[in-house]
Amino acid sequence: MEPKFTISDVFQTSWKCVKSQIWVLVGLLIGYLIINMIITLFATPVQSSTGGIIVVNLISIIISCVFMLGYFKNLFQALDGEEPQFSAYGQQSRKILTYFIASLLFGICVGIGILLLIVPGIYLALRLQFFGAFIVEENTGIIESLKRSWAITEGQVMPLFLLALTMIGISLIGLILFVVGIFVAMPINYTMYCYTFRKLNAVAIQPTEEF
Repeated sequence: MEPKFTISDVFQTSWKCVKSQIWVLVGLLIGYLIINMIITLFATPVQSSTGGIIVVNLISIIISCVFMLGYFKNLFQALDGEEPQFSAYGQQSRKILTYFIASLLFGICVGIGILLLIVPGIYLALRLQFFGAFIVEENTGIIESLKRSWAITEGQVMPLFLLALTMIGISLIGLILFVVGIFVAMPINYTMYCYTFRKLNAVAIQPTEEF
């Protein structure tokens, strides 16, 4: 099956998008990391007990889910030529449980695939990766988001694999550039993910295949 996107188009569009909102997108990432550092710093004394560890991990998971949902929404806003809005984090927060459980199922599927000689895990990761984008863009449920991702990636495994390698390369370049380059590489990679999702979803038919 012919690829529904080209890596050059995905990268060029994503770079242009990130460049136009660079300070906002990078600033949000740095802010998220600072919050995590603060939580780690102040949570150290309470992690001496099992209850404390559970509470700290729960807070970290909630913050991570809120950030990813809001950040994806910001990236879609940027792709639409809009300025990313901080209000997106509050608006998306109601989807935390859906996103968390879907992420858990995604991790279990990929983990089982990795145990089966690695390749099946990579395949499942490529096919199911867009569940988060569906939750943000179309407010889909847990299972529906995974099914829809499976449907739009049919016949696109090799292009998606090459795209993943490209994104890894971008991350490595970001690390090489005095480490701080990763704060530019990450928004580019996330934007490439969001843009690819839209390209695939725009031409996809309603999902009928089960996984």
